[in-house]
Amino acid sequence: MPERGSTHISVTFAELHQRARSVAARLEQHKARGERAVLLFPPGLDFVVAFLGCLAAGVIAVPLMIPRRTAARDSCAAIVADCSPKIALTTRELLDGRPDVAERFRDASLDWITVSATEEAEDPDISPARADRSDTAFLQYTSGSTSAPKGVMVTHGNLLANLEMIRLAMSNTEHSVSVGWIPLYHDMGLMMGVMQPLYLGAMSVLMAPAAFMQRPLNWLHTIHRYRAELTSAPNFAFDLCVSRFRADQMEGVDLSSWRLALNGAEPVHAETIARFTETFSPYGFQPGTMYPGYGLAEATLLVAGGVRGKGASICSVSRTALQQGEALDPTANGDTQVLVSCGRSLKHEHIAIIDPDTHRRLAPGQVGEIWVAGPNITRGYWRNQTATDETFRAEIAGEPGLNWLRTGDLGFLDKGGQLFITGRIKDVIIIRGMNHYPQDIERTVQDSHPALRRDCGAAFNITDANGTEKLAVVQEVERTHRRNLDVDAIARTIREAVIRQHEVAIEAIALIPQATLPKTTSGKIQRSFTRQLLLEGALEVLG
Repeated sequence: MPERGSTHISVTFAELHQRARSVAARLEQHKARGERAVLLFPPGLDFVVAFLGCLAAGVIAVPLMIPRRTAARDSCAAIVADCSPKIALTTRELLDGRPDVAERFRDASLDWITVSATEEAEDPDISPARADRSDTAFLQYTSGSTSAPKGVMVTHGNLLANLEMIRLAMSNTEHSVSVGWIPLYHDMGLMMGVMQPLYLGAMSVLMAPAAFMQRPLNWLHTIHRYRAELTSAPNFAFDLCVSRFRADQMEGVDLSSWRLALNGAEPVHAETIARFTETFSPYGFQPGTMYPGYGLAEATLLVAGGVRGKGASICSVSRTALQQGEALDPTANGDTQVLVSCGRSLKHEHIAIIDPDTHRRLAPGQVGEIWVAGPNITRGYWRNQTATDETFRAEIAGEPGLNWLRTGDLGFLDKGGQLFITGRIKDVIIIRGMNHYPQDIERTVQDSHPALRRDCGAAFNITDANGTEKLAVVQEVERTHRRNLDVDAIARTIREAVIRQHEVAIEAIALIPQATLPKTTSGKIQRSFTRQLLLEGALEVLG
């Protein structure tokens, strides 16, 4: 799907195959087999042709976000230095319109090759490069939400294994038309928007991310137009659709074909599901369509998911007990924490909850680090053996013989094997010996006042002059509320809400303009970097 003012572009599987082989032939001319090629593409099918051309040529693709013109926090330079690519694939339009992109990578001495999905190409007389299941297919660089980006080595075997796992978990078929807008350099966008439809032989409709962000209801219009049954998006996307809802813009829209809405890539909130279902059920959206899932690049993509049509499984636990590492029933109304299950482990895969310090397996209901083992677990990090050994070579105490992936995420399994995510180890806020999960505090902050943007806040700990850990919050303000903003009144409202819900006082509150909170390319909040900017006085603070 195009951005506003452009045209629709479509290719058949046969055309895609022919044009990918043409790209592979050009890569062979550059003697690129076994080398890395960075993919720098605006939204569109050019990326898909280039990516498949790399696979056919035996070239390791490295999807990248196009650097912003004035970006001071761009990770592209670090990624290029890490993977040492020989080739850069892009479009002629981008090279001509953005000369700063090529200039940015001048020191890397790249061979630039332009790709077009619309140009007719002869089917070259070449055979695809032979690939073993253990060969690296592409490098998926991690988002860098808690550390510097690292190149996850996804093998052909990992790719095939996880695509089959996804098919089985979601009951997808060749009739599962999908609509997506997640950038293709992101693991969810690539796997759900490109690779799963190719694996199924199904139709995929791709929207530009900017087209969704500017007009989120167009996503729903596209689902209606193509009678799509499969989508994937982070939690904030469903919130955004609700906040931009207008009845006159939904006239004639029928969402009854929608069968599975994968909600992943960030914490899934029960209130988001309830609001979205209430808002769009009059247009045919069924409650069982919402499909919370859990995954990460180190596992290719999906780790846990539910059952198609069953909807989200939601439970209430004691907030106090959860802070102490256990999921128990609430003891009072004010002690309730609502959590959404991300489903169960996939076929041929194992999920364990482990004490991160002792490496011992924990019982159902106990909070620990999520470890995963299975054929979807990737080889490790590109040229980073230390990080690979730490993350991919873990063993459970008393259970030798099997390597596990340490996800860095915290959660628990209930007695039925359902997985619930509670946070990330590095992001947990510890104050007076109690664990507080930042996303819970951030949600409380954003619920406290209509001027505060959803999914655009960061909570973290800071240390005062006496060495005591205190809570700090950085929160974006909606642009429409900037004119008569009463910073002191909003700060009081935030403090009262957090004390009431979490029994912890806030040491520092910084309200910042819309779209200035540091996030990764996939939209994850960079809490540690936000803390650094706050302490350095580098944030633009309102008031």
